[in-house]
Amino acid sequence: MSLNLPLVLALVGLGVTLAVAVARPPWLPEAVTAVVAAVVLIAAGAVSIDRTRQALGDLATTIGFLAALLLVGDGCRREGLFDALGTLMARRSQDSPRRLLALVFIVASSITAAISLDSTIVLLTPVVFATVTRLRMSPTPHVYACAHLANSASLLLPISNLTNLLAFHASGLTFSHFALLMALPTLGAIAVEWVVLTRFFGAELSRPRERVAVSDQANLPRFALTVLGISLGGFLLSSVIGIDLLWIAAAGAAALTVPALVRRTTTLRAILQALQPGFLIFVLGLGVIVSAASDNGLTAAVRTILPQGNSFIDLLGIAAVSAVLANLVNNLPAILILAPALASTGHEAVLAALVGVNIGPNLTYVGSLATLLWRRMLRAEDTEVNLGEFLRLGALTVPPALLVATVLLWAVTQLGA
Repeated sequence: MSLNLPLVLALVGLGVTLAVAVARPPWLPEAVTAVVAAVVLIAAGAVSIDRTRQALGDLATTIGFLAALLLVGDGCRREGLFDALGTLMARRSQDSPRRLLALVFIVASSITAAISLDSTIVLLTPVVFATVTRLRMSPTPHVYACAHLANSASLLLPISNLTNLLAFHASGLTFSHFALLMALPTLGAIAVEWVVLTRFFGAELSRPRERVAVSDQANLPRFALTVLGISLGGFLLSSVIGIDLLWIAAAGAAALTVPALVRRTTTLRAILQALQPGFLIFVLGLGVIVSAASDNGLTAAVRTILPQGNSFIDLLGIAAVSAVLANLVNNLPAILILAPALASTGHEAVLAALVGVNIGPNLTYVGSLATLLWRRMLRAEDTEVNLGEFLRLGALTVPPALLVATVLLWAVTQLGA
């Protein structure tokens, strides 16, 4: 049996790139690692120039859309949406940890679905942490909810997660059809998260709390909410009005960004930082690396493992394999590998893979980049995540959430939706 050297090189490049993304040493950005690995693979002949150009072209629209969503999230932050939500949750909680957790579930799920899971991790989690601390409650259940819902609640819309954008293009669905199919699976996953978290942290949520005065008024920014509402409406009607999702997202980003630049409440440098160019370059480099691995035998190998039908057992098998793969190689490369392998099977199979790569990362730190970022943000607050607690909670939530979401996905598809 001959050694498949191009595949070995591609897998090594993928492993090194992901290791750097997990460790994030200050002297070696993950974007640099991804670009260097991609260049090495091109030079070694593991991926051709034409294939590289194709891979970058396939990702270009997705990257542009993601960049626009990042600016929308930054604009909402600048308009005061997240601070207002923190104040609103504090006022409505009535000093009840359980009530506050319910509010966190509602807000985190909404932000994840409507703006993206990155906004939930980067912008909402610090606000939730500060709110809980101000109310003198244990922050653990509430910040765990942010992490879990950033993954689980991101099933709903194509814009909710970068993995969704990649699966969306492979599925061939319209924006509204995607949302219709994923609505019940998303609600099912969120319900499982609620049941498990309220029992897992039952003691902390039941402790009586001293009433804390909260005098701030929660003034929700109407302009930001209006832009969000119009953008979401545009996304849902995109196939009817014949406008690409990218241009709708760009219009929303411009509506929030251009006035801020004119009023000088932000700067071009701040806008560039909000765009996270390093992450965008990292995704492009990762796309080339995964293309090299896929073309040299990885996709064929994955196809031998994946069920190739759309029965309930097939969809559950696809979701389970996808969840395992996400925890082995991270959910972003996982969907880059899985989506092309399942595209010919049908959109049901692609969506089942999405269930796996979105819910599965709640099992381990390395499952998604969002979870890694969440952990680093808590460290910045001088709060360390207990590994045993994280793994136990993941083991209790991921299997039932995968099962419930897949059952509901299968049921919806059987109804002809």
